[in-house]
Amino acid sequence: VKEVANLSLVSSACYMVSAAYASTKESHPYLRSVCDAAEKGVQSVTEATATCVQPVLATLEPHVAAASEYASKGLEKLGQRLPLLQKPVEQILSDTKELVSSRVADVKGAVSS
Repeated sequence: VKEVANLSLVSSACYMVSAAYASTKESHPYLRSVCDAAEKGVQSVTEATATCVQPVLATLEPHVAAASEYASKGLEKLGQRLPLLQKPVEQILSDTKELVSSRVADVKGAVSS
């Protein structure tokens, strides 16, 4: 999970969502109170779940470690095949806009001639 979260694409997307969430909470007082209540509920559920799951995780730790290692290798291969994962969202959007503009200009040129 940490490796996925550290990918540029994922971390920049999370940052954008977080910034939009914070901005929305600040801009709309009614939504802020609903969001605050939801956050407290999620925090309570998370704490309760962590307490209940801890003994199970201790038992499954060797299996989780093996799965984690396997997933890490798979993620590394995926990163090599999809370099897009190493780019932030802003750069992907910018590159896509440039590509679309270039293709549209090519089409316009072909139609004009």
